[in-house]
Amino acid sequence: MFNWIDFLTFTGTTSVTPGPNTILTFSTASRVGLKKTFPLCFGIFTGFFTIMVLSTVFCSLLMKYLPMLELPMRILGAIYLLYLAWHMYKSEGEITAKDEQGGFRKGLLLQFVNVKVYMNCILSLQGYIIPAFEGQLLPLTGFVFLVPSISFLTLMLWGSCGSAMSRFISRHRKAANTVFALALVYCAVKMFF
Repeated sequence: MFNWIDFLTFTGTTSVTPGPNTILTFSTASRVGLKKTFPLCFGIFTGFFTIMVLSTVFCSLLMKYLPMLELPMRILGAIYLLYLAWHMYKSEGEITAKDEQGGFRKGLLLQFVNVKVYMNCILSLQGYIIPAFEGQLLPLTGFVFLVPSISFLTLMLWGSCGSAMSRFISRHRKAANTVFALALVYCAVKMFF
């Protein structure tokens, strides 16, 4: 049976925590406004969606033909999440991004070098989706749209909050980083249960 709470906790946490997508969206929206940030966000969504499609095909074949790699992939994924959690917890710097204009192409191309997107796709597929829905085209197709859509919603959250979020997190940086770090640790542990 598919555990929606664990899956949504994982996907929501990995999408909402600071990374290249959220920082660039936050920075762009704080400079040019949310409306002018939409092309960037749609580019990020399109790139994320493309990587999710490719990851679904790859992971589906991997699960079918090379099941012995499933556990090592989960272990590597959990290690990566713990690494992110540690750095999140230890981070004290301000959220920054280079002063760049938003744009569809920039958002699209960013996804192909964004390790966090690859890990989000592969870990959600290997840890939650494929074990429950292996070989079922309709549910897999639904998740191909759902995971990038959750990411897109979190981008809208970061963009909407803009500079207000920056001021709040600056004042409560350690508490926010601790919450994000603990959520990532929870996700790493739940990959095995």
